[in-house]
Amino acid sequence: MADEPDLSGLLRFLGPGIADLLAGREIILENVELDLAELELTIPVGGAPVYLPGLSIPAGSSGALPQVQGMDRTRWPTELVRESFSATPDRYPAQIREVTLGATKGEGGTRGSTITVGGARTPPFTNPAVPPAHPPVIAMDVFDTPFSMPKALKNHLTEVIGDPAAWAKMNVEKYGADMVTIHLLSTDPLIKDASPREASKTVEEVLQAVDVPIIIGGCGDPKKDAQTFVEIAEMADGERLLLNSVTADMADAKTLEPVAQAADKHGHCILAFTGLDLNSAKELNRRLYQFFPADRILNDLTTVALGYGLEYSFTIHERARTAGLMGDSELQHPTISAATNAWSAREAWMDLGPRFGSPDFRGPIWETIGSLTLLLAGVDLFLMMHPLAVSTMRDVSSRLIAGTAGKATSEAAWVSARM
Repeated sequence: MADEPDLSGLLRFLGPGIADLLAGREIILENVELDLAELELTIPVGGAPVYLPGLSIPAGSSGALPQVQGMDRTRWPTELVRESFSATPDRYPAQIREVTLGATKGEGGTRGSTITVGGARTPPFTNPAVPPAHPPVIAMDVFDTPFSMPKALKNHLTEVIGDPAAWAKMNVEKYGADMVTIHLLSTDPLIKDASPREASKTVEEVLQAVDVPIIIGGCGDPKKDAQTFVEIAEMADGERLLLNSVTADMADAKTLEPVAQAADKHGHCILAFTGLDLNSAKELNRRLYQFFPADRILNDLTTVALGYGLEYSFTIHERARTAGLMGDSELQHPTISAATNAWSAREAWMDLGPRFGSPDFRGPIWETIGSLTLLLAGVDLFLMMHPLAVSTMRDVSSRLIAGTAGKATSEAAWVSARM
């Protein structure tokens, strides 16, 4: 019959057994083992078309695709659906609080400039018409005592390890750090158990060496950190430091209130740290509100390295930002990312052979990927360490922000025009 399709090409492509099945005849497979994790079999029902990418057209045919029995040729698409796209900025009912770090001489401190984070009214970089309220901030790490670190990090620190003031000055003058984080590891009871007064003296030396805003990192022991933060808060009265960090462990140890009160009295800011759980973050913030103003709180929701849960960190930060923009006041705080946690991944620094490339570059790439990933989740401030990661992060973020320049009015103007 002239109208009956030639199925010879289809039979050759599928094999006789599967062709029989598609033609409506039952086949029985015996002594066959199928790995369903790798095999995907789609059986068409009714007149639905069968798409067969590798199908050979029988020689001498008109070039049209052959039909399986029951196929309706009129249902094949003849062209792609054409759809236009118009970027319309989304409106959210709330915004993230703005927090200013550091204080100039006119504000009661000694900093040469201040840093403001937060202020977002939309998720980051989702629309060229709405640029970020403030560019991302990079704070480079300084440690008050030598410790074991990967060679890729140590290579550029040889001259300053053991001198926090010189280390801080290098970070600012050579690598362009917006802020400096001084980690007071020596106060750890399991390391040197340095006194809060000794730690305070180190911070004072760093304050004199640079004029950028400073972040004070503790050792992780809730009682010792509380004592250290109270001492430093009084010494640096008016400098608007960021105390990094207060935790639920402090609340359990009944040391949260003294730290919050000292920070409030002397005009500092607080970083509230929790581990990848928004309910815990909200609970800690509620406790802080009892003793401390909400407009001087930042949140650290935890950063996990690539390969160890980075995607979960992204989800937590993205959920927090979205919830804050939707009106959850307990999550309307700027956030930070300890991008240096990337160096905890052994793949970032171990010598894994030539196949994986040099650790001198692999480590900075690991840190860069973590920071850029969380930049897209809305993080405002990044704690970083390797100069290559810092320069790459700054370059990519500036390109993202520059992509919005000249295309629309500023975020504030856009919002005010619609209020």
